[in-house]
Amino acid sequence: MIMSEVKISVSSLRRSTIAAASIFIIAMAMASCAHKKNVAVRTPPAHVPAPRPASPQQQPLPVGYTEEGVASWYGIPFHGRRAADGEIFDMETLVAAHKLMPFNTWLRVTNLTNGKTVNVRIIDRGPFVDGRIIDLSRAAARQIELLGPGIGRVRLEVIATPRDIPSNDFYAVQIGSFTVLANAEQARAQYARKYGVAQLAQRSGPVTRWRVLVGKFPTVESARELANVLSAEDPDIFIVRLDETVVPPTTALPQTATPAAPPASSPPIQ
Repeated sequence: MIMSEVKISVSSLRRSTIAAASIFIIAMAMASCAHKKNVAVRTPPAHVPAPRPASPQQQPLPVGYTEEGVASWYGIPFHGRRAADGEIFDMETLVAAHKLMPFNTWLRVTNLTNGKTVNVRIIDRGPFVDGRIIDLSRAAARQIELLGPGIGRVRLEVIATPRDIPSNDFYAVQIGSFTVLANAEQARAQYARKYGVAQLAQRSGPVTRWRVLVGKFPTVESARELANVLSAEDPDIFIVRLDETVVPPTTALPQTATPAAPPASSPPIQ
């Protein structure tokens, strides 16, 4: 009778021990899973800053915003070709190219040498030359007497803004442009492997060029972080707005091309 009681007690003890061990193992596994959920699964590629929340840079620039720098102009080689916004570039209309400003932004451009002004609408991207802030059409350059010198210091003032900004409003860093597509693709692939995102943008002209754009950021500030890194390798880089071209490039010039009219009255500069 005593031996039976001892066997029962030992058996009960073993069952209790096994149950306790099982509970401990399950608890440890759950804690491990809970811990792993808090660990970041993926980190950004080397040197690429993490995306930041949207900032006012994504909204149209306020009326009265100004900047100063060097202006240049472009004409015949690009006349009759598609601009970056998809419309036909007509050098005898009052339009211009800017690297960052939203399409359909109206600017008052003042030649700081003679005080002459002209109102232009942004339809294109450029100029991709260090130190220049705007490329004017030939008609616009003529009005402020910039045709002869070719370049000159100007002040830009926003006088009217587009009603909205596309939802795909992002910024990238242009590291170069190529006339040979294979060379551009090779550069794009190299930068994509190193920085995660890189794409090509076609630039029509006398000779088609392929621009290599690295990164895709929601703000100019976050794109500038990558630009600071890339400038150590090549100082001739630019921050540009990523745009979705509406119409594929073509050389045809419509017979009924008519420029959009500037604002009826310029809002006061704040």
